[in-house]
Amino acid sequence: MRQQGHLRRDNLGFLLAKAMQRWNEMLREGFKRAGCAHVRPSFGSVLVPLFEEDGLRVGDLARRSRLTKQTMTTMVRAVEGAGLVRQRADPRDRRATRVWLTGEARRFRPVAERVLEKIEEIAAQGTAGADLPAARRWLSAFSEIP
Repeated sequence: MRQQGHLRRDNLGFLLAKAMQRWNEMLREGFKRAGCAHVRPSFGSVLVPLFEEDGLRVGDLARRSRLTKQTMTTMVRAVEGAGLVRQRADPRDRRATRVWLTGEARRFRPVAERVLEKIEEIAAQGTAGADLPAARRWLSAFSEIP
């Protein structure tokens, strides 16, 4: 007999969490194969916005990644510890900190692009691939719900 209610493995939240776990496993495996095992999938919350626009303030990074400023500060320290970013005081406001990509992060970018491209190729295979544009639109809209 089928269980009633939302606490099932086909619950949307559970499926999203499991899909994200698998995505991160694939990222971790791809980075490791490329010799970048020190780059964690979670670093994307810092790196992706900086790849779009380098030298952002921590608060702007947090907003773009939909994280709290406190969480972003912790994330930036971890990414800095891996040698991918550096922090500097904002020359216009010494109370603010800006985050800059390092040369190592710039060298890592094509690796990340290749790994992500491969994962998307895998995702596009089979019947699920036809739904990827719709899934991308839905995930984008869902992430913007206030």
